[in-house]
Amino acid sequence: MTFRQLVLGGAAIASLSAAAFAHSGATGVVKERMDAMKYMGDAIKRIKPMMSGEAGYDEAAVREAAQSIATEAGKAMTGKFPEGSNEHPSETLPRTWEEWDRFTTLATQLETAAQGLALASGNGLHGDGHMMSGQSGMMGGNMMGDSSGMMGGGMMMGDGAVAEGISAEHIGQMPADGAFMMVTQTCSACHDRYRQDDD
Repeated sequence: MTFRQLVLGGAAIASLSAAAFAHSGATGVVKERMDAMKYMGDAIKRIKPMMSGEAGYDEAAVREAAQSIATEAGKAMTGKFPEGSNEHPSETLPRTWEEWDRFTTLATQLETAAQGLALASGNGLHGDGHMMSGQSGMMGGNMMGDSSGMMGGGMMMGDGAVAEGISAEHIGQMPADGAFMMVTQTCSACHDRYRQDDD
């Protein structure tokens, strides 16, 4: 992974982890969504060291973490954001409801990226020789438009969201660290726009 990708992944983890400090006094649906964000953040933290080479790769652990994220994304996530539920200690910005279609699209894209990561868990990491030889052409220029697609670049939009029309199956053909980058960039895209800063 590149330095930029590791920084983005780290930022997503820090953003998800910060929610733990905001839980004080949260009740009802606000607490439910804070707990869900923490649950997803914990899943990301469990596998991030594998993606950066700081820990040995564990396919089952990656699949389990990805499935945990997918379970809390999509409609499960948007269902925890009823209109008007941004009272303290919520850190959700009002634009979440003003841009509801965009927000729900990001939630769905997170679910797709996480499902893709679960499928990609058996592929190993980029450059570790674990990828099946028949897949290399599909993930290079032929499928993504250029070789940057190998690490998710060809599947991401400028705002960090998953490009429209990309399926979990497409993502599942990538190396696991490329799919992981798509998950963390989608988290970051949502947090950057819909979560207020901690300062």
